[in-house]
Amino acid sequence: MKKRVLFVCLGNICRSPSAEAVFNGLVKKNGLESDIECDSAGTAGYHEGEPADQRMQSHAIRRGYRLTSVARKFDPEVDFDSFDFIVGMDDDNVNDLQDLASNVGDLNKIFKMTDFCSQGGHYSVPDPYYGGSEGFELVLDILEDACEGLLNEVRGA
Repeated sequence: MKKRVLFVCLGNICRSPSAEAVFNGLVKKNGLESDIECDSAGTAGYHEGEPADQRMQSHAIRRGYRLTSVARKFDPEVDFDSFDFIVGMDDDNVNDLQDLASNVGDLNKIFKMTDFCSQGGHYSVPDPYYGGSEGFELVLDILEDACEGLLNEVRGA
């Protein structure tokens, strides 16, 4: 059975679509497309129906990632049942997801992205929306590290 991973940030236009693209790149590189699929969502619906932030897209493209997702709001009625791993980008996202969980099974699916990092020093994936280009690069650096660890976790589950 296919493993399903959902990446979650606040608005679903910077961090979570980037995590989706980086993770999909790893899945493809490892020939696991038939075993693993992923999506992204936001805890807030501010940008529903919009593509990823243009600045985030530009930085991702330079690293070979295409952000193709369209922003949507996390739907607890559907997403907890549809996904095996629900990965928040920071403590606020994780806390919001935990508040939406209706049982222990839901809670056990929630993780924080940086928990999968092999290189220390980052306790969250910071929101780059109001910052400069270095923030978008930092997001991609953290995601590239964390997605490797997450892929190992998903493969072992």
